[in-house]
Amino acid sequence: MLIKTLTDRLSADITPQAVYLNRRQFMAGSAGLLLPVSAIAALPATKSPLSTSEKPNSRDDITSYNNYYEFGTGKEEPALYARRLKTRPWTVTVDGEVTKARSFDIDSLLKMKLQERIYRLRCVEGWSMVIPWIGFPLADLLKQVQPTSRAKYVAFETALRPGEMPGVARRVLDWPYREGLRIDEAMHPLTILAVGLYGELLPNQNGAPVRLVVPWKYGFKSIKSISRIHLLEKQPPTSWNMAAPNEYGFYSNVNPAVDHPRWSQATERRIGEFFKRKTLPFNGYGEQVAAMYRGMDLRRNF
Repeated sequence: MLIKTLTDRLSADITPQAVYLNRRQFMAGSAGLLLPVSAIAALPATKSPLSTSEKPNSRDDITSYNNYYEFGTGKEEPALYARRLKTRPWTVTVDGEVTKARSFDIDSLLKMKLQERIYRLRCVEGWSMVIPWIGFPLADLLKQVQPTSRAKYVAFETALRPGEMPGVARRVLDWPYREGLRIDEAMHPLTILAVGLYGELLPNQNGAPVRLVVPWKYGFKSIKSISRIHLLEKQPPTSWNMAAPNEYGFYSNVNPAVDHPRWSQATERRIGEFFKRKTLPFNGYGEQVAAMYRGMDLRRNF
C-alpha cells in the first residue's frame, strides 16, 4: 500500500518545536497590531488515514517556492506579492448542473469537518514536495448542491483581481485561471478543498483562502483562490490546455511514461534533496485512482 495510516503526529510536531513555538509567540504578541484572532487560530482537524507517511517539507519550503502566476512567474514572487490579496470577505459560488445552487462564504467552509491530509505534490516542471494540507473532501461540498444527472464535469475559476494580482498584467495566460475535473475525479475521496496547511490558515501564496488539491495530478490542476465552481455536461476549457494543448492535457495525471515535450517526466527533484528520485505513476496514488481510467489511452489522454 502506498498510502498508510498517519502516525500520531500533530501539525505542531512536524515543524521543529522551537520554530513552531517562536512563530506562535510572535504572532500572538503582534496579533493586536497586525492580524485578527481568526487569522492566527489553529485549525481544528482530525488526522486522516488517507495521508502518506512521508516526511513533509518544511513550512518555509512550501510557502516560499511555488507557482502562482497571478503574482508573478518567479518561484519567490508569490510570497512577495500575494500579501496584497484580500481574502475576507470571500465567497465561492457553486452553480450550473445542480439542484441547489448557492454561495459559500469562507467562514462556512472553515466550519466543515476538517482533516489533515499529508499529500505528495508533483509539479509538471519536475520538482515535488510533501505538504500537510488542512481541508475537506470536495464531495462534501458538492453533495450540498445536489448535482443533476447531467453533471459530467466540474469547472473551477480563480478570483480575478488585477488591483491585487500584479501578475495578470503580463498576460501569461487568458485570465481568470480555469481548471476542470470529471465528476468522478471531483467526487473521489482523495480530492479535497484545502483551507490551511501546517495546522494554520492557508497562506495567500499557497492559494488562500481555499484551493483544490488533487494529489495524483500535476500541481497546476490544483487551482488556487477559488471563486466559482460550475458543474456542466461538457468538458470545460482549462487555462494551460488552452495556452499550449500539445504540452498540457486536460487530465494531466502524473505519468512517468509520458514526457513533457521539453523534458522527461521519469524522475523528479524533491525540494530539499540532492539526488533525483523516480516519479511514480499517478504520483503514487495509483492503487486508489487507476480504476477511473481503465480502458483509456493515457498517452493520448495525457
